Amino acid sequence: MTASPGLGTSRTASPELLRSVFRQHAAGVAVITAAGDRPVGFTATSLNSVAAEPPLISFGVGTSSSSWPVVAEAEHVGIHILGEHQQELAATFARSGADRFGPSTCWRSGPEGVPVLDGVLAWLVCRVVARIPAGDHRIVIAEAVVGDPAGGGRPLLYHQGRFTALRD
Repeated sequence: MTASPGLGTSRTASPELLRSVFRQHAAGVAVITAAGDRPVGFTATSLNSVAAEPPLISFGVGTSSSSWPVVAEAEHVGIHILGEHQQELAATFARSGADRFGPSTCWRSGPEGVPVLDGVLAWLVCRVVARIPAGDHRIVIAEAVVGDPAGGGRPLLYHQGRFTALRD
């Protein structure tokens, strides 16, 4: 281990180190959905804009997640940007074994049959163009097909292991 002036002691890379470092990184919160025999969805902080032309996004999904088998086969996925008022929704879609599309979740079948959540800041339905192996995850790249950016409010963030809001 080496020490840098003004910095703590460096540590060898590990899953724990990665988690500790990324707790310092505030990230927007999204819910990814897909339609199969039943709708699936999960909370993601790995959402990224990849390109404007064509309009591409990416996100990561664990291959051990209950949503992966459906996402692995889905032609289209839904991307939902959550507002600061949706911490409970984010927690529901993050919790293993939760009834994510139960009575407490307001949603409808949207374009291409993709589940679209109500009350979000913005949503997209995207056509999956690639699934790239990345350790115990897959990076999904998808092209936006249709969406709505008109939801009002401020974004929900994830920081220091919890959901939070922007502060002025």
